[in-house]
Amino acid sequence: MLVHEGGHFVAAKLSGIKVEEFAFGFGPRLFSRRRGETLYSLNLFFPLGAFVKLSGEEDPSEPRSFANKGPAVRFMVLFAGPLMSAILPIVLLTIAFMVPRGVAIEDVVIEDVVQDSPAAMAGIESGDYIVSVNGHQVQSRVDVTYYVYLSLGEKTTILLKKVDGTEKLATLVPRLAPPEGQGPLGIEFYEEPINLHIVSQSYSILEAVPKSVSTLGEAFGLIISQMRSWSAGGSAPSVGGPVAIFQLTGDANEAGPSYLIQFAAMLSFSLAIINILPLPALDGGRIVFVLLEVVRRGKRVSPRTEGLVHLVGFAMLIGLILVISYYDILRVIRGGSL
Repeated sequence: MLVHEGGHFVAAKLSGIKVEEFAFGFGPRLFSRRRGETLYSLNLFFPLGAFVKLSGEEDPSEPRSFANKGPAVRFMVLFAGPLMSAILPIVLLTIAFMVPRGVAIEDVVIEDVVQDSPAAMAGIESGDYIVSVNGHQVQSRVDVTYYVYLSLGEKTTILLKKVDGTEKLATLVPRLAPPEGQGPLGIEFYEEPINLHIVSQSYSILEAVPKSVSTLGEAFGLIISQMRSWSAGGSAPSVGGPVAIFQLTGDANEAGPSYLIQFAAMLSFSLAIINILPLPALDGGRIVFVLLEVVRRGKRVSPRTEGLVHLVGFAMLIGLILVISYYDILRVIRGGSL
């Protein structure tokens, strides 16, 4: 969030907009210092993010106000936040992939195949080794799940190694809404990993940068795939609030610095996607009003009306976070897993 708000801050300063405050955290002020016309502050609930207060966000009558600027400038200032939230993950993932990490390697062997499932109809049998999915080499069952979920409802090729040592290329379509307990393919792996061992893995910067970009592209693809599955009758996407993020941060920290940095990158990427959605109170919702002004050839929606829309949207957003946090806390109390 600090980098996200930093994007708004820099874009506003470059555009000549008066920045009244740049704060790290919310709630009661712990420390503040004014430099020029901007107050820089550290607030009590600093782990929750940051905010930038621009002069006249809904009042175009104020000189040097945000609302007083043209649509192009306002669009740039609003888009700068999500843009920085999207650039940051590339930097973080590049660092994460360069830091040595322990990677689990196992023989991915199929124990059972559900009758009449996509796997069964493609000729996949018990005892087959999975070598690759859509050309991607797999090192564990986690890799198989990852690449299969990237191609739900689409033609998928799986390279198999049969028990007799021969190879076979199976073609199938992973189900968007499979029967409960069967999964998209209808296969089961052995409960205990086979030939499991841990190896140290790292990449050079020339390898890490393109891998970072492709990883983010795949992450976006997973989101789209999950939404398609949900709309087709599959399981609903899992959601979590601050409590879940705190838990996942602890898990990532235990896994090692590389995984912690990678988690921070994916969290930033998720926030960038959410923030650009056309919802009131979010940057995407504010951008909608700017684009609406362009479509209407300069005729703006009343600042009072826009402010009311964003206020209602903000209240709904806070309410949603509280509801999600309530269920997160219940899950923790009941000993449930993420």
